[in-house]
Amino acid sequence: MMMKTCKLRARFRPGALIGAAGVLLALAAFDPAAAQQDAGPSAGDTAWMLMATALVLMMTIPGLALFYGGMVRKKNVLATVMQSFAVACLMTVLWMIAGYSLAFSDGGDLNAYVGGLSKMFLAGIEKDTLQGTIPESVFMTFQMTFAIITPALICGAFADRMKFSAMLVFLGVWMLVVYAPITHWVWGGGFLADEGVLDFAGGTVVHINSGVAGLVAAIVIGRRNGYGSENMAPHNLVLSVIGASLLWVGWFGFNAGSALAADGAAGMAMAVTQIAAASAALSWMVAEWILRKKPSVLGIVSGAVAGLVAITPASGFVAPAGALWIGIAAGAICFWTAAVLKQKLGYDDSLDAFGIHGIGGIVGAVLTGVFAVKAIGGTPGLLEGNAGQVWTQIVGIGATIAWCAVATFVILKVVDLVIGLRVDKDVEIEGLDINLHGETVH
Repeated sequence: MMMKTCKLRARFRPGALIGAAGVLLALAAFDPAAAQQDAGPSAGDTAWMLMATALVLMMTIPGLALFYGGMVRKKNVLATVMQSFAVACLMTVLWMIAGYSLAFSDGGDLNAYVGGLSKMFLAGIEKDTLQGTIPESVFMTFQMTFAIITPALICGAFADRMKFSAMLVFLGVWMLVVYAPITHWVWGGGFLADEGVLDFAGGTVVHINSGVAGLVAAIVIGRRNGYGSENMAPHNLVLSVIGASLLWVGWFGFNAGSALAADGAAGMAMAVTQIAAASAALSWMVAEWILRKKPSVLGIVSGAVAGLVAITPASGFVAPAGALWIGIAAGAICFWTAAVLKQKLGYDDSLDAFGIHGIGGIVGAVLTGVFAVKAIGGTPGLLEGNAGQVWTQIVGIGATIAWCAVATFVILKVVDLVIGLRVDKDVEIEGLDINLHGETVH
């Protein structure tokens, strides 16, 4: 017994106690974020963001190209898909030259409104440069895909009647003058971010922006020849269904990717995206069934896109129940805008860019302020007692609409003065495919 006692005492040496205490103190002082920064990018986050970037690019080519291409008349299908493809190329180059810098660099005294030029031509972005836990090159390219799809969406409003050359000039200038600054306002440290506007993945930046620009363009250019008297039905709805399906799948990169990490926020964003898209598709279908007695294929796919648009600003802030109601509201309201309001006001938004993206974005942005959950996104909404968030969202919507509408109008007028916006009447009647691109679909 005496021997066992001596051995036990030998194990509890003072030096061992001091060492153990030091280990505990070191663990308490450990900073996982600092360790991650020292260790470089997160492999998991980087892998997810590489995939998300590819998914968002797929939304424009081939997704939007097919969605829009199927909805126009056969004589304009190649011109329509050409718009999406050419925009993807043009915006890539412009984003690399100046767009990224204007959106995401420090603008100095003007930082509340626009970024600077310090990152022109992607200066300073190296292989090991990080943006959070991912390489900045990945972050830049992810944001580039947003800068691609936003101008491409506008094309739906003036389909069938705009010169290809005018479209390239208009959208190129628009991305630098309108899209990049508004991106900076919301995501680049500008004044809307300071105001507390909630926009997780682009309700204001992408959808209200493109929808309002589309409406202004449709009004400035004027209605299509034969609008209201000729049959302008889609030539191939199978293409549009395929395009809408690609948009739906790609939207998981759009929304869940905006978490910029492979984490619970991305998972919840994915879940609410699926719920809102499905509920909006059903909502549009039921509304159309009641009003027009038949549920159409074009209607259900348009409803799904409306739900995807509306959940975009809310996707990092709301719970599944909120997503359900946002989708239901978006489907019904966007259907009414496209089927009733457009006819009453008489504007020719060819493929409902404003009716779906503009109105859907506004619905989603406002309802984000209603259904935001503090436990999910850190900010409570109206239902959790923060009624002021709804007003904050309205401020963000108003600022976006004001700048987008005025700047878009000015750009269009200047382009019209210099090279003209619209094709000749004979070209429009015969078709853009053969006259602008020398090709047709047989």
